[in-house]
Amino acid sequence: MTDKEPEKLDLRSHDIAGDKKAELLQLFPEIRTEGGKVDFDRLKLSLGEMVDTGRERYGMNWPGKADCFKTIQQPSMGTLLPCKEESVDFDTTENMIIEGDNLEVLKLLQKSYLGKVKMIYIDPPYNTGNDFIYPDNYTESLQTYLEYSGQVDTEGKKFSTNTEADGRFHSKWMTMMYTRLFLAKNLLTDNGLLFISIDDTEMPNLRYLMNEIFGEENMVEQIIWKKRYQGAKEKHLVSIHEYILVFAKNKYLIPPTYIPIMEAYISRYYKYKDEQYEKRGPFRTQPLEAGKSMGERKNLIFSVIAPDKSKIWPKRQWIWAKERVQEAGERNELLFSKNNEGNWSVSIKQYLNDINGNVRETKQFSVIEDVYTQHGTEEITHLLGNGNIFPFPKPSLLIRKLMDICLACDDDCVFLDFFAGSGTSAHAIIDFNFERKKRHKYILVQLPEPTGREDYKTIADITKERVRRVIKKIKDEQAEQKPNAFDADKPKPDLGFKVFKLSESNFKTWKQEIPTGNTDALGKQLDMHIDHILQGRSRDDILYEILLKSGFPLTTKIEKLKLAGKTVFSIAEGAMFICLEKELTHEAIKAMADLKPERVVCLDEGFAANDQLKTNAVQTMKTKGILKFETV
Repeated sequence: MTDKEPEKLDLRSHDIAGDKKAELLQLFPEIRTEGGKVDFDRLKLSLGEMVDTGRERYGMNWPGKADCFKTIQQPSMGTLLPCKEESVDFDTTENMIIEGDNLEVLKLLQKSYLGKVKMIYIDPPYNTGNDFIYPDNYTESLQTYLEYSGQVDTEGKKFSTNTEADGRFHSKWMTMMYTRLFLAKNLLTDNGLLFISIDDTEMPNLRYLMNEIFGEENMVEQIIWKKRYQGAKEKHLVSIHEYILVFAKNKYLIPPTYIPIMEAYISRYYKYKDEQYEKRGPFRTQPLEAGKSMGERKNLIFSVIAPDKSKIWPKRQWIWAKERVQEAGERNELLFSKNNEGNWSVSIKQYLNDINGNVRETKQFSVIEDVYTQHGTEEITHLLGNGNIFPFPKPSLLIRKLMDICLACDDDCVFLDFFAGSGTSAHAIIDFNFERKKRHKYILVQLPEPTGREDYKTIADITKERVRRVIKKIKDEQAEQKPNAFDADKPKPDLGFKVFKLSESNFKTWKQEIPTGNTDALGKQLDMHIDHILQGRSRDDILYEILLKSGFPLTTKIEKLKLAGKTVFSIAEGAMFICLEKELTHEAIKAMADLKPERVVCLDEGFAANDQLKTNAVQTMKTKGILKFETV
């Protein structure tokens, strides 16, 4: 057999076989036309090619949409700096709170978290005219953020509100959302779900955006959340609801979804008991006869034998097929009764517990109406002592209901919220983990938006403090309960979080805009890169940037080794070694090579312009079978 060269797709030809087209549409849902065909201009845009987008066609368009792809493909020049003093159990936790512009952070997470996030929930700005903060220049969002957060001198760029007087009121919001949702989709597992809260202002636009990015066939549901139980002084109808759009990375990989039965419904079962009570608990009854809303199915029309051996026929049809009715009869799960006219009717028993004695599960309705905005305000008041610190926070119970849909069947998944706000999502997943005995991890991202307060200067400060207090509350409660609620043979629950802050890269970037022939500017640039690490950056700062850009999650296990008198960081149990020493020796290089990691990274300045030592290092690594040796 001989290896064949991979078949290449010629974008100049519009003749694509069905299997190739299906693969393209799965990888790039945004290129699907109304008739399910491939829009080659959109495909070229997705791949970074410039095209003339002037032709009219079915689809959603707005001023600035073409620039979205430039923004998405523009690599981030930033990094995430560890902030141990603001963290809780930094060295052991796998949870993260990241302070920074979520567009840049999503770009930085692409390599390390590609296809690893099971659930995303976001509560983005609703574009009401005064609550929307965004970078004015999308292609310079890191610079904008650095100026906004005071890390560099301002040059007039800023984050600002989006008002209805702006001629691109909807367009700016849609551009902001498109870029972030496009990048977020990459992070989802193939069976992952994304939930977005939204109100009527942008709901239609958001749904069209999601249809384009995810493919409309991957829409799971548009949940209606009844957010309050009484009206306000609206001019027309009293609006008491919002929406939660639910989209899947691939809907066909999502298994049937069941959630634990709610306490409010359990009371309905306590009317009847029978001989199976000890195992299956009480039961309630339901007619076997189908209602009019059920579609007509001929296989559901058959006779059931009554206690007096007569035949009972449905007026229309039964809700169960014949085989399932027979099984129910054999388990004594059918109830027969006569009406005043002496005609038999059949009901079925619905026990609280299933046949194995486990509490019955049900499916989540598309309307949520038992948790309200008021509950969110009460939570933050209880934790932080002031309900006015953050306006209208989502209740943690609302997000826990969504977690029941996505995370109940798994034990150890990654959850992401890149509009973290007051930290409700972390609160929800901590409670969810304890209630369900799970160990899901969370990543929260929040812009350090100024609050004008003295106690919490930014919203990111509120986020971190709320999560700290939730953790303290759990620890205090656990200290009073013995034994621990978790199984003794399993790891303890993760009650910590690492804090990272977005900043410019630790390594000075080469400025490509130096005019040709300007030898002075070129000389200064070369001199600057003799020492190419920014002043003031710590060893940990550099370590985590290398970790992130090498494709390892920021929570990867790191061990510190001493080899030939030099400090070496062992990543993921020896998969990669990182040595940040500035005076490397042949003995240290040989000691690293002898342990045979897959990859070794050293500082370029560690060789101190000793080309011979560097050449020997390359040869030593090659001889020992090290797959990759590089300097930064």
